[in-house]
Amino acid sequence: MTHAPSQTPAPAEQTLLRIAGLPYFLIAFVARLPFAMMVVGVLTVVVSARGSLSLGGLTSAAVGVGTACFGPLLGAAADRFGQRTVLAVLAVANGAMLVLFTVVVYGAAADPFVLLSAFGIGATAPQVAPMSRSRLVTMITERMPEAVRPRTISGTMAYESAADETVFVFGPFLVGVLASAIAPWAPLACAAVLTVAFVGAFALHPSARAISIHRSADGTAPSAASELFAPALLVVVLGVVGVGLFFGTMLTALTSFMADRGVPEQAGLLYGVMGVGSAVLALGVAWLPPRFSLRARWLAFAGILLAGSVLLLVVDSVGLMIVALAIMGVGIGPTLVTQYSFGAARAPLGRSATVMTMLGSGIVVGQSIGAAVTGELAESAGTPTALLLPVIAACVAFAAGLANWRLSAVRPRSARG
Repeated sequence: MTHAPSQTPAPAEQTLLRIAGLPYFLIAFVARLPFAMMVVGVLTVVVSARGSLSLGGLTSAAVGVGTACFGPLLGAAADRFGQRTVLAVLAVANGAMLVLFTVVVYGAAADPFVLLSAFGIGATAPQVAPMSRSRLVTMITERMPEAVRPRTISGTMAYESAADETVFVFGPFLVGVLASAIAPWAPLACAAVLTVAFVGAFALHPSARAISIHRSADGTAPSAASELFAPALLVVVLGVVGVGLFFGTMLTALTSFMADRGVPEQAGLLYGVMGVGSAVLALGVAWLPPRFSLRARWLAFAGILLAGSVLLLVVDSVGLMIVALAIMGVGIGPTLVTQYSFGAARAPLGRSATVMTMLGSGIVVGQSIGAAVTGELAESAGTPTALLLPVIAACVAFAAGLANWRLSAVRPRSARG
């Protein structure tokens, strides 16, 4: 019997690339670059203008504190009112704060005003990466067949994590190039321009108009805010904080390690060994078999991260450090992808942007605390002691995975917007 051809696309045709469009991914990628430049850019300009490494570290931490305090609130606002208005305001506000901070640093203002303006940078930082994850998860859950959602969400989290890894490797490199070629203030000026232009474009993209179908007409969510504090979700936040701690402690300890050898400027190059490997492996997570469950992936890859970090206790050469970084790169990217997948799966109905900004802020908090503590320890107790901290951070990520194993006896539900 002959059937008339269907007028609706077959499920296989409904790819995320087709739904979102290639321009979306290009805009979202560039729009997250200013955030990757902010912390290092702030440190660079403060050390140059004020001549104080200690103040530079505190100022960078102030950026992280601002993001941690306001990031989840901005995510909640985006969930309630839609991303367009929130991001459009933040694009202008953050660009202005970057310019204001530069003026304050080079002016005669006291140090507390420098810290306050740095806090303002973090507080107004557009949460592009978490907002992008939230948008894409919403597109998948509301516009794609249920059968392909789990693998598509896994692949999306893998892509997003790889994009984050790429910009967080390239961002500091761009800061160094601009600061050396033009002036220490140039990276922040560039970040301000990119913020207004590309975060503005990200805000104006058609996908920003969408509000979760689970939200009522007045924007309220069907789930209670208390669900954001469920143990199954908080353990994911703890695991992400552990990854952030690892990023902050590892980069700072590595800088101290290379400074002992007279080449601190090469720390970024070695760090790239871990960053590139992490990004590649993060992308590969999408092709792992479904029977390799999310909770098993977390333990397996966090275990690889922990094993690689233990090598730091016996590292005595650049060659061995490269080996350790390569092993840790195998573990860190897939661990982060898995944690974001759990976050997407456990987000209360209508609160996906809130959850994603909680996780994004967790990375920033961990990174800021890790960098500040490791810097002080490296200066006071030496590099071998500082190299203990990445091991402790890896233990936090692994321990959270163990707790998650017990909380994940039942397969997590499919992510919902």
